[in-house]
Amino acid sequence: MTIYDPTPRQLGEGPLWHPLRRELLWFDIFAHQLLLHEGGKTRTIQFDEQVSAAGWVDSTRLLIASETRLFLFDLDSEAHEDVAPLEPDNPDTRSNDGRADPWGGFWIGTMAKSEAPEKGAIYRYYRGEVRRLYPGISIPNAISFSPDRRYAYWADTPTKMVMRQPLDPKQGWPAGAAQVWLDLSSERLNPDGAVVDAAGKFWNAQWGAGRVACYAPDGTFLREVRFDAAQTSCPAFGGEDMTTLFCTSATKSLNAPQLSGPAHHGCTFAEKGVAKGLPEHRVEL
Repeated sequence: MTIYDPTPRQLGEGPLWHPLRRELLWFDIFAHQLLLHEGGKTRTIQFDEQVSAAGWVDSTRLLIASETRLFLFDLDSEAHEDVAPLEPDNPDTRSNDGRADPWGGFWIGTMAKSEAPEKGAIYRYYRGEVRRLYPGISIPNAISFSPDRRYAYWADTPTKMVMRQPLDPKQGWPAGAAQVWLDLSSERLNPDGAVVDAAGKFWNAQWGAGRVACYAPDGTFLREVRFDAAQTSCPAFGGEDMTTLFCTSATKSLNAPQLSGPAHHGCTFAEKGVAKGLPEHRVEL
């Protein structure tokens, strides 16, 4: 395990390996920050509201999800351009987990800032339209896609279940009902962010467990990668050969003795040679 960025983040989330820039981007949601690792140093970009997830559009532009909107952001000029509103009239919610899909769409979840149950939803942005897919979500996480384009995965963390959603092969909209694919309730594990590798294996950060767990396409547990932080939040594959597993973490809710101990809570980690990942999909505007 390597500490990729040693600065403790309140709520590290949304890591994205940009396939054109060959750089890792991630967020500290509570600090309203986008972090970008450039030339061996971490660049901090400050926003005026919480930001949580992004998809890449081209070499400089990202589609970013915030508390109130989806917007284009240029990494070079730092220019903003609104794309679509996201629960703009509800000041009690914010965005959380999100990821681009194989059709150029972007899935994003919302949740109550207070973590009140069932106040959020999961949406999909596609060709200028934001459509609500799943209402009544408490903490949306684990949004990811199988490499054969057949399924989307997502989780409502408090349920301790990962859902699998069949997708229409032409445009990627849900086709039929989502089914429980992975039930972690008996192990009392909390599914957080996730990514699927080139072999279709599902890599899930499990909040409070200090690990990213790997599952076969049939849901069988295969292995774990442990990190020196209790609250692992989201994994991403990247690096020059796409075999490095990055993982964000958080200091949120930890007490003073935990924060003063030897662990590296809130840091961003990298483990080389884990598995072969896939480049993140491009968002089509």
